[in-house]
Parts: sequence; C-alpha cells; structure tokens
Amino acid sequence: QVQLVESGGNSVQAGGSLELSCVGTGYTFSSSCMAWFRQAPGKEREGVAVISISTGGIRTSYADSVKGRFTISRDNAKKTLYLQMLSLKPEDTATYYCAARPRCTVPLGVSPYSAGLYNYWGRGTQVTVSS
Repeated sequence: QVQLVESGGNSVQAGGSLELSCVGTGYTFSSSCMAWFRQAPGKEREGVAVISISTGGIRTSYADSVKGRFTISRDNAKKTLYLQMLSLKPEDTATYYCAARPRCTVPLGVSPYSAGLYNYWGRGTQVTVSS
C-alpha cells in the first residue's frame, strides 16, 4: 500500500523559512519521480518542484514563482522528500502536497508540473505566510 505523509507545515511571517518533509512507503522510492504541489483556496493545484533520478544523476526543476527561494531534495535511505522554503511570501500560503510516480517521463505537449501525471499523493500540510 503506497503512503505519502507530509509534515512541517506551519504559520510563519513573510520572509521566514520552513522545511517540509514527505515520507514515502509501499513503492520503490529510490527510483521514483517525486514532486511538490500546492493548492490555495479557490485555486487549482500548482506544481512547485520536481526531482528525478536517472543514470545521469539527480535533476531538479522549479516553477518560476518559487525559483531561487525553494529547494527540493531527497534522501533515498530515509525514503524522504524535502522542500526547503526561504523568503516566504503571503502568496506562498497553501496546502502543500507531495506526489510520486514511477518515472519522470512527460508526454509531448504536457507540462511536467501537471498533477494528472502523478499516481500517488499525500494528504497535504498547511503553510500559512502572514504579512
């Protein structure tokens, strides 16, 4: 049974930082494509960052809205995905979800941040940034 469990969400002031964690079990974590998404009230789920592993090494990518402030990483020995968030802004307020799928392949014409690509999801952790 696949389980993804997020933690680390909290309420912080603008300019603050947080680190989210996600423990993944019940599937081959070490070779999987992992990502962080977020969803604010009344908005669509938004891809934030993706991390993949291949023979070429680890690759990461970020949405423009978080580039330079957020860092995605993984510890395969601990089966844990991380999202370090710095210089937080009120617009970062959302429920943050981790997601997984076997490979980071992307069909032609599809955004790599499309939620529909991912098979497994956590229940989310709330991040609130006040001004």
